[in-house]
Amino acid sequence: MHTWVLHVDLDQFIAAVEILRRPELAGKPVIVGGRGDPTERAVVSTASYEAREFGVGSGMPLRIAARKVPDAVILPVDAPAYLAASEEVMATLRDQPGAVVQVLGWDEAFVGVRTDDPEDYARRLQADVLHRTRLHCSVGIGDTLVRAKVATGFGKPRGVFRLTADNWLDVMGERPVVELWGVGSKVSKRLGLLGIQTVRELAAGDEAALVTEFGPKMGLWYRQLGRGDGSSVVDDTPWVARGHSKETTFQTDIVDPADIEREARRLLDQVLAEVAADERPVVGLGLKVRYAPFLTKTFTKKVATTSDRSVVVEKAMELVAKIEPGRPIRLLGMRAEMAMPDDAREGHTPTRSGW
Repeated sequence: MHTWVLHVDLDQFIAAVEILRRPELAGKPVIVGGRGDPTERAVVSTASYEAREFGVGSGMPLRIAARKVPDAVILPVDAPAYLAASEEVMATLRDQPGAVVQVLGWDEAFVGVRTDDPEDYARRLQADVLHRTRLHCSVGIGDTLVRAKVATGFGKPRGVFRLTADNWLDVMGERPVVELWGVGSKVSKRLGLLGIQTVRELAAGDEAALVTEFGPKMGLWYRQLGRGDGSSVVDDTPWVARGHSKETTFQTDIVDPADIEREARRLLDQVLAEVAADERPVVGLGLKVRYAPFLTKTFTKKVATTSDRSVVVEKAMELVAKIEPGRPIRLLGMRAEMAMPDDAREGHTPTRSGW
């Protein structure tokens, strides 16, 4: 039997959970974000396919989404409900025969399997998820993690698609590099300056030029990404957070230094409560500031490994002192990085905060 990587991605997950609770919303444009009030400052967490047809997408300001779809049903975020649904899905994946499951977030996971018919395995997996959770998913099949992840996009919604070394360039070769997992708009623009626009051009890119532009590690990694190569090992080692973060968007801009410090300390208190629960020392801090109307700055500071709360607070306030005085602020965020256990698999907390 052959070893395969399946990438399981739940279709319109958050919206789908809401529609399960409110079946009358099926077929309607549904938008989930903030407290469900488009007059407040908040962003879209997810949108149903019906809403996406109007150009609504994750991260879009809620007020703009409401303007695009005036008759949309806008709902508040209910994180505990989504987490509960996600855990049921992941339990279903782990119950699949011979499955090794690596959770990537609320709505996606890699599944490592040995089978001679991965399409059949994928369809049975889809059927089990639907039966147990009433949620639909798409499955990408690949011989590497990268190919499986990219394949899922061709299977959406509710489908199955296979990408391997044999058909990778046939399918992906002429597509823009921004469609690759791990290449965003900024990286794609930098690649464009090297004359690299398509996946095929990246796969054949000059190593020396890529290393000069991105460094020895990332330069070679981007070239490998263009080929769809990389690891085929699904790692089910328990995920360990590198850090914790909290942020808040103010409904009215704040500018007074006392208000800014108070809000920063409030966020830091929440972060350090989660750090304390992990029982690991702090090694770094971050402050995210979004000035009005929408300019974001991030300040970071390494910290000598410590569990002393007073030291962490003092260092955090040094970051707060970097905020430009007199400039209105619409968002603040605080983050604490923690020392990692030697045997940990690092990951990112499933979030849409942008940290």
